[in-house]
Amino acid sequence: MCLLQCFTISTAEVGIIEQGGKFNRMAMPGLGFVCCPFERLVGKLSFRVQQLDVKVETKTLDNVFVTAIVSIQFQVLREKVFEAFYALSNPQQQITAHVYDVMRSELPKLDLDAAFEAKEELALTVKAALSDTMTGYGYQILQALITDLDPDQRVKNAMNEINSSKRLKYAAAERAEGDKILQVKAAEAEAESKYLSGVGVAKQRKAIVDGLRLSIVDFNETVKGSSTKEVMDLLLLTQYFDAIKEIGSSNNCKTTFIPGSSGITEDMRNSMIQAEAAQVTNIGPKLRASVRSPAGN
Repeated sequence: MCLLQCFTISTAEVGIIEQGGKFNRMAMPGLGFVCCPFERLVGKLSFRVQQLDVKVETKTLDNVFVTAIVSIQFQVLREKVFEAFYALSNPQQQITAHVYDVMRSELPKLDLDAAFEAKEELALTVKAALSDTMTGYGYQILQALITDLDPDQRVKNAMNEINSSKRLKYAAAERAEGDKILQVKAAEAEAESKYLSGVGVAKQRKAIVDGLRLSIVDFNETVKGSSTKEVMDLLLLTQYFDAIKEIGSSNNCKTTFIPGSSGITEDMRNSMIQAEAAQVTNIGPKLRASVRSPAGN
């Protein structure tokens, strides 16, 4: 006696039907029937892309232990449903074993920095090794991704300190170069300023000389019989008085001008000596009178 039992298969899935313990046929998506007790639906396979994350701990060439997370994306081949269902009892475990084998044979060949740089090459190696094996079992390896390489925390701290030291060194060099440029530019500006100041002073003195020359010429033409020396003395005296007037008009003027020629200095010295001698001469008779006065009494 045969009893019909209905079942449903979702889209992107396939059902495996056995008859008397032997593979009979595949059930496509939709409503299906089996004849009990001779047939039964023993399982389903999905054609959707699946992902398996494998965590692998190994060490690098420079003896740094790292934890790598490898993500494997795979799906069942439609033309090899029989192999995918019957060849492997646990395909995820099979994929994990192959990932362990590849990663623990490839990572020890690289030091830590090179391992970070070679993530793409490692992923391709894992994918190639899995594709060669899993295709025969009815599984297609779509992608292998190394999503993380995580060394020990102390190693990460050391790497951060090395990077920080390099950046500080670079910043110090750049700052020193900037200070050097500022000093060079300041020196160039000072040199240019002194040069321009010298040019200005030279032009000023040239203008003064030209003015004095014109003044002397005009004075000689106006005042007949005057010599050049007399005109120069008059001009210098005029400038001398102008300078004294300018200094004396200042609010906080505390400057006293004393003639600095050797002849005038000598005259001042002689005058001071004569004044002291006259003072002594006037005091002498008074002292003698005061001495005699008590004796007469």
